Amino acid sequence: MISRIDLRGPAAASDAGGGIDRDLLPRAELDVEAALEKVRPLCEDVRHRGTAAVIEITERFDGVTLERLRVPARALTRALAELDPKVRAALEESIRRARIVHREQRRTDTEVRVVPGGTVTERWLPVARVGLYVPGGQAVYPSSVVMNVVPAQEAGVPSLAVSSPPQKDVPNSWGAGLPHPTILAACALLGVDEVYAAGGAQAVAMFAYGTEECAPVDLVTGPGNVYVAAAKRLLKGRIGIDAEAGPTEIAILADDTADPAHVAADLISQAEHDELAAAVLVTPSERLAEAVEAEVKTQVAATRHVERVSAALAGRQSGIVLVDDLEAGLRVVDAYAAEHLEIQTADAAALAARVRNAGAIFVGPYAPVSLGDYCAGSNHVLPTGGCACHSSGLSVQSFLKGIHVVDYTRDALAEVAAHVVNLAEAEDLPAHGAALKARFDWKVPEL
Repeated sequence: MISRIDLRGPAAASDAGGGIDRDLLPRAELDVEAALEKVRPLCEDVRHRGTAAVIEITERFDGVTLERLRVPARALTRALAELDPKVRAALEESIRRARIVHREQRRTDTEVRVVPGGTVTERWLPVARVGLYVPGGQAVYPSSVVMNVVPAQEAGVPSLAVSSPPQKDVPNSWGAGLPHPTILAACALLGVDEVYAAGGAQAVAMFAYGTEECAPVDLVTGPGNVYVAAAKRLLKGRIGIDAEAGPTEIAILADDTADPAHVAADLISQAEHDELAAAVLVTPSERLAEAVEAEVKTQVAATRHVERVSAALAGRQSGIVLVDDLEAGLRVVDAYAAEHLEIQTADAAALAARVRNAGAIFVGPYAPVSLGDYCAGSNHVLPTGGCACHSSGLSVQSFLKGIHVVDYTRDALAEVAAHVVNLAEAEDLPAHGAALKARFDWKVPEL
């Protein structure tokens, strides 16, 4: 069901930098470049025809006929009123914990006195308007509403909108044409009243270009499928994006102290997201590998989404990686740069402190990824596909932009003017220097 990759001894071929060759590691084939050619005409159509294009594309791909894109306020109110009390309590706790963590991420302005009379202040301001994407394909993700909205609100974003695909058939006899009612309820719980029934590339294009119903945004965040990722790549520059988030992934670094039942359960928990979800165990222990393989077979047979899970675990993106020791294991997980990384070893905290590349790290047997998905307080919108080596998960910082404010007096400028002029001349940009000379009657003091 799940393959093995042996990177022990000579098999652990290094790249030119002395690390693990990433091509040896399991990874999903996510061809965003190929998807670009499919989403380009869709995005152009939305650019030119607005709402009508989004409605037609939605009918073509989602099989849902819409009359309008914006979800009526009464639908949000009803969704919250009909929400299962247990689910509401869980969402409220998720929101509470997320606010505790994200509130501490707020940044304060910093004023630096460079010289007497010369200061540079870094101001942190939220972007003016954001579009928050919440997927709605094989599963329902009210938790992604929480993870998108809370940091945006804590950053102080004055205008935000949520978009999620309309559902053909949803519970409680709601009919077609709206996102899932649990997603609508989560929006209402967070006080979000601007919600759109649109998914895929057309939703990203709607946010980027605007339509008759939806004003354009400055930034789009949230996870999605390959077409959402492709639309983000295509429209980046017109809009800011958080990342090109692809199928979810989990890597577990474990030794003989790990409970194979826990490891198997955690691998399966991410595999149930999608057939392309990645589940990777890195271990120096053949005994653990064998025990996990046996547990996976038993647990998969009992899970609800057995076909989806089986496909994900059998895919080339999943596997058990055998290494010589935990030091080699650390090199492997750093090269893999997982979206979610669990450390289940004898000294998990110490190993976790040495990890350089991961979207989020879960330490020890009682911090499973599922906790982070819902109620740890951390954010679950995280970089995938190895992007954790250069990118971070969604946070308050994602919604802020820094502005340098430069304030110099005449004397402070005069003190450094000759350096500016000399550097301008060195770069063959004399007008730069002339801009300073003009302030001093063309007399710049020699240094």
